[in-house]
Amino acid sequence: MKSILLFTFGGPEIILIVIAILLLFGGKKIPELMRGLGKGINEFKKGKNEINENKED
Repeated sequence: MKSILLFTFGGPEIILIVIAILLLFGGKKIPELMRGLGKGINEFKKGKNEINENKED
């Protein structure tokens, strides 16, 4: 059984995505967006750990 990858990202695609983000949000907004993304990931990990701890009890 072969799995088909619908989206593969190489170097040029990633560069285009970064350029599009810079054009859309500008250089000043990107640190705020990344900070918010980091906080969201941390909250997700905390929630996942809490679920795993409750599951073990």
